[in-house]
Amino acid sequence: MAARLDTVTFLSDYGTGDEFVGIVHSVIRSIAPHVTVIDLTHEIPPYDVRAGSLTLGRSAQYLCPGVVLAVVDPGVGTQRRAVAVEVGGGQSYLVGPDNGLLAGAVAMSGGATAAVELTNAEYHLAAPGPTFAGRDVFAPAVAHLCLGVPLGDLGRTIEPLSLLPGLLPLPRELDDGAEGVVAQVLWIDGYGNCQLNVGPEEVAELGPRVQMRWGDDVRTADRSDTYDDLGGGQVGLVVDSYGMLSVCLGRRSAAAELGLHVDTEIALRRPSDADDPPGARSSQPVTLTPRSTT
Repeated sequence: MAARLDTVTFLSDYGTGDEFVGIVHSVIRSIAPHVTVIDLTHEIPPYDVRAGSLTLGRSAQYLCPGVVLAVVDPGVGTQRRAVAVEVGGGQSYLVGPDNGLLAGAVAMSGGATAAVELTNAEYHLAAPGPTFAGRDVFAPAVAHLCLGVPLGDLGRTIEPLSLLPGLLPLPRELDDGAEGVVAQVLWIDGYGNCQLNVGPEEVAELGPRVQMRWGDDVRTADRSDTYDDLGGGQVGLVVDSYGMLSVCLGRRSAAAELGLHVDTEIALRRPSDADDPPGARSSQPVTLTPRSTT
């Protein structure tokens, strides 16, 4: 038997309005009562494998050793593989569908050292149908790994290099060959800050102010150390908690006010000497004063 593990970190697109998350918790506990389940998030947009992979990739270095259970599985019940992946030489495992969901976390954990397809039905629940693999396949596999069942007992050994990779957009050069990059919004957090797929070093040569252009919109953003350094109407580029540049506004949603969405492409370049051109969106602080009465 392998070493027992006592922590499961659980991510899904199940939401919390239905019973799915609670059932998965209960299946794990019924097999491995000693395990603590940490809910990373269950609010991944439905079917959004890329968003789930990005979330796991951002989180991986901070997760407690144990088993990661990740379920964003639009291909459930099809021929897509259900897999368990060993990382760190057995320090941790990742369990979920082989659809690119696990790729970011596997990469951030140093790569896979072993993998199996979960083909051994002895470690599954009897399933009335094939559409709830989180309950019937993944949760039992996770629980048995925590009990110390060897990875190889759970199914057929597969080549780790055969696991589907995650697909992430890379920044590219500006179309006109000027200094700068075309970035893309990867993620919008709950505050409306928009994480880009570029780090601060990729725009360092552009200086403390950067022109942003997307669609018909042009704004000039200020490089800022913190969100609260930004004044009213001031757009900022802040290095976020994961080391990436984020478009933000002071205590307001940059996504909502600037009309940015996941996958929006933004050209970043050195600004001209002029201020933002006519027609660019702008926001001005408003001062409210009491109405006089007579």
